[in-house]
Amino acid sequence: MPYATGGDADLYYEVHGAGTPILLSAGMGGSGSFWRPQVEALSKRHRVIVYDHAGTGRSGRDIGPRTIARMADDMARVLDAAGVEDAHVAGHAIGGIIGMELALAAPERVRSLTVVNGWAQADAFIRRCFEVRTRILKASGPQAYVRAQPLFLYPPRWIAENADMLDAEEAHMVAHFPAVDTMLSRIETFLAFDGRARLSQIRVPTLLAAARDDALVPSYLSHALGAGIPDARLAEVDWGAHAFTTVSPDVFNDMMLAFCAETDR
Repeated sequence: MPYATGGDADLYYEVHGAGTPILLSAGMGGSGSFWRPQVEALSKRHRVIVYDHAGTGRSGRDIGPRTIARMADDMARVLDAAGVEDAHVAGHAIGGIIGMELALAAPERVRSLTVVNGWAQADAFIRRCFEVRTRILKASGPQAYVRAQPLFLYPPRWIAENADMLDAEEAHMVAHFPAVDTMLSRIETFLAFDGRARLSQIRVPTLLAAARDDALVPSYLSHALGAGIPDARLAEVDWGAHAFTTVSPDVFNDMMLAFCAETDR
């Protein structure tokens, strides 16, 4: 199993396929396994790199609070370990914020940027959602947090139709849950993020992918990102909620492949 070493936490990563590199960065949970519905389709045309954020998954767990700039350094460290000079960078929610930070700090490493259900600043709605999730985690622990998580990520009908799968995944997610302090620190870091003043400095080709029925990070926040990032392209789907990459993977995969192909041309 390959690891990006040399920092304060070894970072687990995987490489699939061949072609122009795509680096995929997960959201709050931090695990590269979030991108399972994408890997096979994207790796038919690209070299796909997924990784676990520091403090999560199979990466080093013994870390303290981590800034977004440090998380962007981690992302660059994974590219270095994989022998990649530049890549299409796609991030889900907070993974997209990390991608924006890398595009600002080291634009030469970012062939294109895709931000899925992201934001420039957490508004009162997002803060209320994460206040509830934080209270669940503090009061009832990881089991209750993981049990509630689908309510924030998926459409109601999809949850009902995939209840058995979600139940089966729950035990695995609880067993591999990050340290509670790490998760709380991650939430605090991303709620504190305010990138509005720097959006105009992002000069790489940018795609903003959003779901109109996202009940955790509403799509109007992607519109706000689009108003600030020069020449950013907005692509919205009607159904799939916050994790529409899992609910409607073919829709996102086709979107991503088309954007990467256009950029590579």
